[in-house]
Amino acid sequence: MPLRILLATIGSSGDVHPVIGLGRALKARGHQVTVVTNDLFSEQIRANGLEFVPLGTRAEAESLMSDPRLWHPIKGFGLIAEGAILPNIRRLYEIIAERRGPSTVVAATTLCLGARVAEEKLAVPTASIHLQPGVFRSMVDNGRLGPFDFGPGMPRAIKRMLFGYIDAVYVDRVIAPRLNAFRATLGLPAVRGIFRDYIHSPRLVLGLFPDWFAAPQVDWPRNTHLTGFVLHDSGGEAQAHAEADDFLASGTPPLLVTPGSAAMDRSRFFLETVKACRRAGVRAMLVTNHPGQLPVSLPAGIRAFAYLPFSRVLPRCAALVYHGGIGSLAQAVRAGVPHLVVPNAHDQPDNGQRIERLGLGFSINPGRYRERRAVRAIGDLLTSTAIRQRCREFAPRIDSEASLGRACALIEGLA
Repeated sequence: MPLRILLATIGSSGDVHPVIGLGRALKARGHQVTVVTNDLFSEQIRANGLEFVPLGTRAEAESLMSDPRLWHPIKGFGLIAEGAILPNIRRLYEIIAERRGPSTVVAATTLCLGARVAEEKLAVPTASIHLQPGVFRSMVDNGRLGPFDFGPGMPRAIKRMLFGYIDAVYVDRVIAPRLNAFRATLGLPAVRGIFRDYIHSPRLVLGLFPDWFAAPQVDWPRNTHLTGFVLHDSGGEAQAHAEADDFLASGTPPLLVTPGSAAMDRSRFFLETVKACRRAGVRAMLVTNHPGQLPVSLPAGIRAFAYLPFSRVLPRCAALVYHGGIGSLAQAVRAGVPHLVVPNAHDQPDNGQRIERLGLGFSINPGRYRERRAVRAIGDLLTSTAIRQRCREFAPRIDSEASLGRACALIEGLA
């Protein structure tokens, strides 16, 4: 039976692209699909043949991305909560309430708490989608959280104490008052442990990553299914494609360098990387849609681009130097190129550590990322036969079409 499927997401391009890929696959299976996200992505979503409903304004998204606190290890979460999570709880609930029907199902990413409220109050079948393993809590192996390694080596008592502190001081303190005030207007009881338990739907939890990247833990929600990475990137400008093709063909394979689509204040990252590339004698493609953070002049062999489809460009590059965003990470694994992760905040330190665990590259704390260290890391990436071999071994493990098939079938099963 054809379904009316609402796909909701809050975040940057890295959060929206997998949802677009999922939406296209669901539409191809005969369903009516509507993507609910910030108006910043309206044109891209409609260009992919999907219906669109705005969740927040373009001005709100641009204000959030331009705030330097976004990537602060402590202040970042509060900014995201105030600027994206909390304003969209009621908005998303009302969107779902207006569009619900007997054939409606919802699939919503981590920060879409309004979908969880609608699931409880309106009984709309809902799946929680998590793009990265960092949002799953575990007392066994929780990976890295900021500067702390929450892996098996940390005693469970310390994990429990730190998680309790994080919930009390950061997460629940910021989100619970307004979330529970809204829930009270609907006759719903107050909730706690929002990022411990509440972000997971009791019906279905989808992790859009493979088990070899993050093994399921015994204390994850029992209804969790890992589907594998879902890859999608937009086509970009034809002129940019031609310029990129010319640059790639004009010399040795370059590094692809990006701090992520939402990063606007990574001037030092670009400066140190450009100096390292010049010193190491390697070419580079710098990708950012915020050119103000680039050096004023670039040396020969280094070119800047506003956007490039990684699926097309990365297989022709020597390595990826980036922030550790999960979408870029997956594209690099599929392309079989080494990783140099300079994580900003949020899930990125955990993703960088997992890349190191797999032997696919290195992760460097941004506070320690300087020309000399970057030169050494880049040289090691380009000369290590062991890393190259590991990257070649893992590339075939990514099958986005199979991942989409599994995810679609599970979402259809909600009905």
